[in-house]
Amino acid sequence: MKRREFLKSATALAAGTAISAPAIFSAAAQTRQETLLLVTENGPNNLDIHGVGTNRPGYEASWNCYDRLISHETKTLADGSLSYDLDKFKPELAEDMTTGDMSVTFKLKKGATFHDGTPITANDVKWSFDRAVSVGGFPTVQMKAGSLVNKEQFVAVDDNTFRVDFIKKDRMTIPDIAVIVPSIYNSGLLKKNATEKDPWALEYTKSNTAGGGAYKVASWKPGVETVYERHDGWVGGKLPQLKRVIWRTIPSAGNRRALMERGDADISFDLPAKDFTEMKKDGKLKLVSNPIGNGMYSVELNVKNPPFNNEKVRQAIAYAIPYQKIIDAAMFGHARPLFGAASNTVTESVWPQPTGYSDNIAKAKELMAASGVGPIESTISFDLGDAVNSEPIAILIQESLGQIGIKLAINKVPGANWRSEMAKKSMPMMVNFFSGWLDYPEYFFFWCYSGQNAIFNTPSYVDKDMDVLIDGAYAAAAIGDKAAYDKSVTGFITKAYNDVPRIPLFQPYLNVAMQKNISGYQYWFHRQVDYRTLVKA
Repeated sequence: MKRREFLKSATALAAGTAISAPAIFSAAAQTRQETLLLVTENGPNNLDIHGVGTNRPGYEASWNCYDRLISHETKTLADGSLSYDLDKFKPELAEDMTTGDMSVTFKLKKGATFHDGTPITANDVKWSFDRAVSVGGFPTVQMKAGSLVNKEQFVAVDDNTFRVDFIKKDRMTIPDIAVIVPSIYNSGLLKKNATEKDPWALEYTKSNTAGGGAYKVASWKPGVETVYERHDGWVGGKLPQLKRVIWRTIPSAGNRRALMERGDADISFDLPAKDFTEMKKDGKLKLVSNPIGNGMYSVELNVKNPPFNNEKVRQAIAYAIPYQKIIDAAMFGHARPLFGAASNTVTESVWPQPTGYSDNIAKAKELMAASGVGPIESTISFDLGDAVNSEPIAILIQESLGQIGIKLAINKVPGANWRSEMAKKSMPMMVNFFSGWLDYPEYFFFWCYSGQNAIFNTPSYVDKDMDVLIDGAYAAAAIGDKAAYDKSVTGFITKAYNDVPRIPLFQPYLNVAMQKNISGYQYWFHRQVDYRTLVKA
């Protein structure tokens, strides 16, 4: 919708509302209608996705405060809930997109400004893409996932035109431009706050937003509260109804639930499975649950060091895990099992899918004996920010592995430190969750099993044959060779299950509770809340 058309329709809507509204309308009630109170277990540790160790809640700040050139269309699922459409794209900061044989060109929307009123130009877009491929760590590897690797690929043709040149044909390139990492930054503002040691002003963007998205951060108290205000000059889409969003960190699931049941909070996001199942039975609130695409909880073993460099030890552990007890105790049955298949040899190129492992202590003891490794003392770590799910998993694994001579101590890592600790690859065993943004099997394996990628390959697993299979899937997908693609995908899944550096447990659901007057919630690949489409009646 053009801005002029939107303003015209908004005026008409306001006129219609005035006719039916009560003669006396409380200003406080109006403010409440335009303000959303969101509660979650964790808040952001950084407002910039390019920051070192930015946690998943930090992605939410970047998503709502910065524009991308393009985004995904919306689709309605079978249960009536909304989700992003993996295969369809729409303009956001770009007005249109023209794809050539080896490049894609974007025309920017006219009148787009950053939060401080500075016009957004193609030079800002280039600077932002340059930043993404240069800062290192997760952002730069994410760009690499779509074959976006060097500054020379990004061209500001003129103030209103930006081009990306391809280094090879890759079906991930266009989807990768729609993820959070290639957000558009106010280059002039950040250059003023850059230093020789910090050329991309990462220290500034850690606690300040510098975008032109639909919202800007008005205040941030880490671990307590983030307050957003609407950017009324936003042209990236339909102006959101909500003028203000207050995001509070409430560590206690019981307290979050009480706030929702009293009507004091509008949305409780990322609900524990227990609360979801019980609240759904009560029927007082609107509940939405989506399977997390390309995601799974797993037990990850550091294969670089003894004793988990021994394949038979890893397989023994895979047979000793009490899978169903974990789903029942940690997830209250609300999860998709990823165990108990006929074998570890898979025949379908779908992901995730069950392994051939199951709870079999006798088999686990046989494998431990065959490994030649004596009694083991080690540590199992988990993210304290996800304690409601991960702690019961760790406890049940600790109890079960004791039966096969593995004594585990439990290490609780504070949520704000989890990403940085994970990056060290020093934890011998961990309960972890990973979800790949781009919902393709080879994308998950690029992040988690490739020896060329050091970010989320937390087991430090390196195998040349695995890398060949992953690269083969990428190459086959680029040219549409389905037979070669299926062969590569089934090959790397089968190999992963036999080598078992990580042991799949289950695919979880993303659970959300809302007051019944809230609509417009949409599931996104990044598993965070998009405030822009929310409506409060």
